[in-house]
Amino acid sequence: MIRVLFVCTGNTCRSPMAEAILRNKAGEDIEVKSAGIFAGDGSSASANTAQVLKENGIECQHSSSFLTQEHIDWATYVLTMTNHHKQAILQRFPEAQDKVHTLKEFTNGSGDVSDPFGGPVEIYRETYAELEPLIDEVLSKLK
Repeated sequence: MIRVLFVCTGNTCRSPMAEAILRNKAGEDIEVKSAGIFAGDGSSASANTAQVLKENGIECQHSSSFLTQEHIDWATYVLTMTNHHKQAILQRFPEAQDKVHTLKEFTNGSGDVSDPFGGPVEIYRETYAELEPLIDEVLSKLK
């Protein structure tokens, strides 16, 4: 079973959105979770994240999670939203070097996924529009 872990900062915007999109598209074929490098445990996804997912027909039942060794051990792939996230993970978990990639790097691109945190719902829609084709590429690469 392939296991994908998405990582962002607070685990309330980008990584739960990516998790929900992949879970919706992959069905039972791929296990997916998300976590944050500076997340508190137990927060729901931001209201705008939940709204944009709902607009796209995706239910969001999310509880934030601080990135732990258990997450790293569980994951086949750890996909981060930014290079900063990747470097922070590798500093804490150097043994994970072979499985940690930025989302764009994993899909043969470059750069970071924009952070909608604190912005209006339109910014979250833009982040969704940025994430969805990347998740499609992840899915085709994993199948």
